Amino acid sequence: MIPNLVLASNSPRRRELLSLGGQDYRVVPADVDETPRGGEDPKDYVLRLAQEKARVAATVITDQDALILAADTTVVHEGHILGKPANAEEAKDMLNELRRKTHWVVTAIALLRTRDQSMHTDLAQTEVPMRNYSDAEIAAYVDSEDPLDKAGAYAIQHAGFHPVAFMQGCYANVIGLPLCHLQRSLQKWGLSFDKDLSPACQAHLSYDCPVTSQILAW
Repeated sequence: MIPNLVLASNSPRRRELLSLGGQDYRVVPADVDETPRGGEDPKDYVLRLAQEKARVAATVITDQDALILAADTTVVHEGHILGKPANAEEAKDMLNELRRKTHWVVTAIALLRTRDQSMHTDLAQTEVPMRNYSDAEIAAYVDSEDPLDKAGAYAIQHAGFHPVAFMQGCYANVIGLPLCHLQRSLQKWGLSFDKDLSPACQAHLSYDCPVTSQILAW
């Protein structure tokens, strides 16, 4: 059991995934400036934001013995960062850019222990090939407004759009919270969830993950 767990995110997708551990937690959203710095590497970018979110959440928590979980996810295509689209036109442009091509989804997680301000970070990367969806499919998906709060302008789990051709890596990472990476980070402090995250994640996503053993053995 993990006492006083705090999720520094208001993302419904991260809340859904974190709940699979059967662990009580509270939500303390942390707003930070997500503008990439000039020439910033995508991995450094998400790691910086995850750490900043954890530290911002820590400033509003009075509990001296909390464990704060923060995360940041971005889409990387041909070496550059695709953040959340500013509007519908930008969402269409992103989806056109990604169509029939392969990109990477990169997520950083940060665990901050408030009693001594120590922090663990981890990084997940998943290669994502997109299918040849049509212009009409793009238009219908953008009209739903679902892409507007998502990096790269899509949700892999969207029931109507299904933008991804196939998956061979961490599905939960693409959604926004790589649970096996979280599990191995918690183990560094001798902590674990009430439920085993890996089988719970795979059952929830109906996905036979080929990289779970590799991640947990690292």
